[in-house]
Amino acid sequence: MNSKELRIVFMGTPEFAVPSLKALVAGGYRVVAVVTAPDKPAGRGRKVHESEVKVAARELGLPVLQPEKLKAPEFVEAMRALRPDLGIVIAFRMLPEIIWSMPRLGTFNLHASLLPQYRGAAPINWAVINGETETGVTTFLLNHEIDKGAILGRIRMPIRPDDTVGTLYDRLMHAGTSLVTETVDKLAAGEIVPVEQQHIDPATLRPAPKIFKEDCRIDWSWEGKRIVDFIRGLSPYPAAWSEMRKAGADPVSVKIFAAAFEPAARDDAPGTLATDGRTFIRVACADGHIAIDELQIAGKKRMSVKELLLGFRDAADYDF
Repeated sequence: MNSKELRIVFMGTPEFAVPSLKALVAGGYRVVAVVTAPDKPAGRGRKVHESEVKVAARELGLPVLQPEKLKAPEFVEAMRALRPDLGIVIAFRMLPEIIWSMPRLGTFNLHASLLPQYRGAAPINWAVINGETETGVTTFLLNHEIDKGAILGRIRMPIRPDDTVGTLYDRLMHAGTSLVTETVDKLAAGEIVPVEQQHIDPATLRPAPKIFKEDCRIDWSWEGKRIVDFIRGLSPYPAAWSEMRKAGADPVSVKIFAAAFEPAARDDAPGTLATDGRTFIRVACADGHIAIDELQIAGKKRMSVKELLLGFRDAADYDF
């Protein structure tokens, strides 16, 4: 069958899904509907927020469905009425079988790792945090288990030493567009033999669970490379953080976005801060020092260390 004749239902919510949706429409593929999260209040003013996918779908003139519950009879019937040949999921909720099994050719997901590694909600973060030198994107058919369906295609990508989760996210997001369209073409032509994720020793896998605030706290007793990879893997969001402490004062929460490791023999305790008061802040770690480049003190804007020290005269009195 001609891939451009397939009736495709696209499901996604955040920015990561938008380039793939736009690539499908620009490529002449037949997207018959877009499914995304319901609008919800956000921010201080609790203004109603629309998902990035909804905004893009509206600009592209595509019908949008926003079910509260994916098993709701009215949503199931709306999906059946679309007569989908193929479902595509990118960064969306876990689908019930009645939905993912409905399209004639099944439903595939775009995942930001080289499956089976980094199954879970935060694959890009964890690949950088763990110091990996390669990652990629994978398309796979949905089944009953999260991120364990048969693999359809992959694109590999190096992780550069200066990559953050932000820079890698952007590259993977755009690499995913070509893999999505390639997967659609090959499925339509019957040119893909799905590869099952079977007989894998769980001990060889690295997971990618959701990241919470306390997971982002820096442990200065770690080795320097581990700390820098940790900062990179959480920059710019949700951001690695620590607390600066001074005798007689409340601790100050600090997000750290960029830093470098300086190997050195040292006898000061991990977390000990050193500064010249003008150009640098260094923090002792297990095998040297972490030179902080960019940070954000609670209640302040993100800035370089040099900018911070212009107005932070007693920095030498603090430790982490």
